Amino acid sequence: MEHKVIFYPVGNGDTSQIILVNGKRLLFDYRHQKQGEDDDHPVIDLEARLRQELKDAKRDYFDVVALTHGDKDHIAHSTEFFELWHAEKYKGKGRIKIKELWVPAAMILETAANDEQSDEFVIWRQEARYRLKEGKGIQVYSKPDKLKSWLKENGLTLDSRKHLITDAGQLAKGFSLISDGVEFFCHSPFIKHVDESEELRNDASLIFQIRFDIDGVRTNYLAVGDSTYDVLEDIVDASARHKNDDRLDWDLFNIPHHCSAFALAPDKGEKETVPTKRVKTLLFHGQPDAYEVSSSNPIPDTKSAYDDDQPPHIQARKAYERYLKEVGGRSFLVTMEEPNEKRPEPLIFAISGKGCRLLGRTISGAASIISSTPPRAG
Repeated sequence: MEHKVIFYPVGNGDTSQIILVNGKRLLFDYRHQKQGEDDDHPVIDLEARLRQELKDAKRDYFDVVALTHGDKDHIAHSTEFFELWHAEKYKGKGRIKIKELWVPAAMILETAANDEQSDEFVIWRQEARYRLKEGKGIQVYSKPDKLKSWLKENGLTLDSRKHLITDAGQLAKGFSLISDGVEFFCHSPFIKHVDESEELRNDASLIFQIRFDIDGVRTNYLAVGDSTYDVLEDIVDASARHKNDDRLDWDLFNIPHHCSAFALAPDKGEKETVPTKRVKTLLFHGQPDAYEVSSSNPIPDTKSAYDDDQPPHIQARKAYERYLKEVGGRSFLVTMEEPNEKRPEPLIFAISGKGCRLLGRTISGAASIISSTPPRAG
């Protein structure tokens, strides 16, 4: 009896899936790259892979699709894949259904000029707004004053939609350790991340501690969207203030923003990033035998890599590896490096009564991990 967490090799971007023992499936972000449809390209053909997995499970839907935020590397080609409720042109034709959409409040509220937003972000904003107006099929994270104002402008009240809204420091509705063997503790976004910011993407992205329970053994997965160090500092402070320090624990850590150094500190560092004091506190909540996953391109330790402006940063990798070693962790893994850079495969973790373990290194082939899963598409 095992839950599974899967990270897909999609380059510098994010797509991961949780498959629960009871069969429920939750997809976090979706980044399909057309290059992945070419057999010679290392990026996975995400669309083909997910379609086959759902077909094998005799499903045409996800129980939850969570969009951590609206940047292109988290939603690319998603509006071609999913069925959306707000317009007929996005329905039918083999599109994959979404029972419940999870979004940060920022996805409802962002009003940047169209030339500053991707076409797909605008479509998802329309979909999120439609579901919120309909009063079903959505969970919105955070209720800033801006959201209250938006509801009022659309003839709605906060009270009429409170069952669809979850704040930082609360558990996501609809899942529990008793009924599903999992709970989702929302760390962020904070209200201030929306009300006090003009930039409504990274600072207001979804961050969860996902707690699994199998046979009384609890395993914690820290799922972090694109975040900066100051947001993580807010999380550490809030956890201490509310005596929720255990909500910082992690056995599996999806490290922020494709191994960006700026999720650790304001300065990348010459050879290794030095985390701020509070971010260091978060890193020290790693448990023995824990794993870190960087959903990113390969991170080589070469001379030129130290000068790269864009993530992934080798300086950040060295910092993560250092603190993982200090807590007795097991492995730092990069999605586009496993098992090799030419043909990376999804990283699949089993969550069981024995804790968290990486599958695939001792078990041959993805088909032995997920029943009837096909070879890597693309």
